Amino acid sequence: MAKRPHTPKDAPFPSKDEILRFIAETPGLVGKREIARAFHVHGDRRLELKKLLREMTNEGLLNKGFKRSVHQAEDLPRVMVAEMVGRDHDGHAIVRPDKWPLKEKPPVILLKETAKTAALGIGDRALVRTEKLSHGLYDATILRRLETAAPVFLGQFTLAEGEGRILPVDKKLRIVYRVSEEHVGGAKPGDLVVAEEIRGRGRLGARPARVKEVLGSLNAPKAISLIAIHAHGIPTEFYPEALQEAKRAKPAPLEGREDLRAIPLITIDPEDARDHDDAVWAAPDDDPKNPGGWHAIIAIADVAHYVRPGSALDREAWRRGNSAYFPDRVVPMLPEALSADLCSLLPGEDRAVLAAHLWFAADGRKIRHHFSRAMMRSAANLTYEAVQAAVDGRGSDEATALLDPVLRPLYAAFAAIDKARAERGPLDLDMPERKIRLAEDGRVLDIRERERLEAHRLIENFMIAANVAAAETLEECRELCMYRVHDEPAGDKVEALRDFLSSLDVHLARGQVLKPQVFNRVLERVRGGPHEHVVNEVVLRTQSQAVYSHENLGHFGLALRRYADVLVHRALISALRLGEGGLGPEDRERFAETGEHISATERRAMLAERESTDRYLAAFLADKVGAEFAGRISGVARFGLFIKLEESGADGLVPLSSLRGDYYHLDEARHRLQGEASGRIYRIGDPVSVRVREANPVSGGLLLELLEDPLSDKKFKVSRRAKIKTQRHPRAKRRR
Repeated sequence: MAKRPHTPKDAPFPSKDEILRFIAETPGLVGKREIARAFHVHGDRRLELKKLLREMTNEGLLNKGFKRSVHQAEDLPRVMVAEMVGRDHDGHAIVRPDKWPLKEKPPVILLKETAKTAALGIGDRALVRTEKLSHGLYDATILRRLETAAPVFLGQFTLAEGEGRILPVDKKLRIVYRVSEEHVGGAKPGDLVVAEEIRGRGRLGARPARVKEVLGSLNAPKAISLIAIHAHGIPTEFYPEALQEAKRAKPAPLEGREDLRAIPLITIDPEDARDHDDAVWAAPDDDPKNPGGWHAIIAIADVAHYVRPGSALDREAWRRGNSAYFPDRVVPMLPEALSADLCSLLPGEDRAVLAAHLWFAADGRKIRHHFSRAMMRSAANLTYEAVQAAVDGRGSDEATALLDPVLRPLYAAFAAIDKARAERGPLDLDMPERKIRLAEDGRVLDIRERERLEAHRLIENFMIAANVAAAETLEECRELCMYRVHDEPAGDKVEALRDFLSSLDVHLARGQVLKPQVFNRVLERVRGGPHEHVVNEVVLRTQSQAVYSHENLGHFGLALRRYADVLVHRALISALRLGEGGLGPEDRERFAETGEHISATERRAMLAERESTDRYLAAFLADKVGAEFAGRISGVARFGLFIKLEESGADGLVPLSSLRGDYYHLDEARHRLQGEASGRIYRIGDPVSVRVREANPVSGGLLLELLEDPLSDKKFKVSRRAKIKTQRHPRAKRRR
């Protein structure tokens, strides 16, 4: 028999700090028994230990976990029940603690890929073992699958025949839930609610549900974007620690910074911009060795001075990943004390910046650059429209006063670097963007296509030049850098594009390296023709989606609306030894992981922004049901045609069931539907006329009816009997 180890009878009783340290350092579950063994607590002293653990729980130092285990209050239990909530855009399964309060922001828990993970669906529950990676981020491994939890969803509460109803906001959930009186939860007709399905068969096909939380009236001012924000889990409330840090922040001192306050740097932004984080200036280079050349300064707010690695602000910015922009609001990455004040380059205010000095030759080639931490004082905050109007000779007094000293030199330098950029041949897609203008009560006043001005391209060119300079600096210094990259398009997508272009008599040769210039030649060939819109759309769909990576496959950003930009600033500060606020050890350890995380948060924001826009467009068209509009076919599918309306840019669906008189086959390669009997073709890019049948602001759904035949340009009607006959005939022949 093995000899029993000696147990010291006079071992000191553990302190609270020692217990917390033991829990943090011990793998697996930790309960009273494990703590007693570790600290040699025996006999009557066990009651004393039990009392101490209860006291630590009441003080908020410990939380109870699975099977009488305990864990530190700020951490998740080592073993817990979790609910599958979906996958991020990189395919990683994400869970959250079961019964997590909806008003609290859940931590990010990534499931390790196993056979058990693959079998888990949204809403399914499992017992998992967690491993903390960083603040608010965990890995989890499934131990066993549990009974499936009821689905939770967002919807609009209404009344029908005296009983509650909930219409889900998700267009894919074509279900109306019924809510009995005891499950209404204080909701009123028109409220946006978080609801949970009640397991069991619904009466008359309607599934029962209960209201878990009332978010407010959908008729309230500017409520539409709230749906997308909640549906995608975009954080709207800052953690108190982050708000306190932002509130304590003070303006940066001039000491150790280059003084640029005498240089008339200006910010140029959209008229509805809430923050102003970059400024520009240019003038002829006074170096006689660079005749006709230019010296430009691009200054970006020095967010790294305020958001230090490991701070509460840093954790908050990492969690959000980026700012999200909606027609009625911005959900910022940083608290307002920073985003709208200390990190906003307000006119007449001293502001700390990271400045990129760029020198260009007369032909626009960059010949040298350097970065500095500086102090600037903005000479003006102008809109794109005001700048363009001043250059065109019809500007306001403020903009006109800056015409000769600031704007003309900026435009001259821009003309040089734009010419050099055009010679490099970046992808030049022409995709119209629309602006939604809202009234004070949240109603859509109108929808306009944003005018594409030279002033927009000016800022883009200067920012791209600063990005390239930053990348070159970090690569030369062999420092980490977060790139926003576009990988080469997937082979199957390119092949589909080649087949589609061949149907338009546009040739895309095989075997060549697919550089942007190749696509630009295709776009130039169709420019001004009937297929310009559709070719731009299909070429865009062929491109790989942008992701963040430490590997340089493309370009990246240097502005301040994304956490990636914070990392680039820190990397430059570390590489060039520009003072405090450089990359921290945790930044370096999780650099690749951060790239994956912020890729997911950016896609989340893009989806939410797009869905919010769809709902505003549906609200705009809700009182125009029955009206006719011009549009273009923007997509084809087995279930119908997607139509983009010319005037508003709204996207709607013409169901296949409404196409009369034929049975239609989908030709995916040529992006078209073709009638079997008539040969009638509906092809992506074709102009059509449609009537609005239904517009739902809650889901953003738009149902349309086709009015004309693209081939004959004549309106047609066929009885439903004839339609059914022609649709069923091919199937009947195949069965025989």
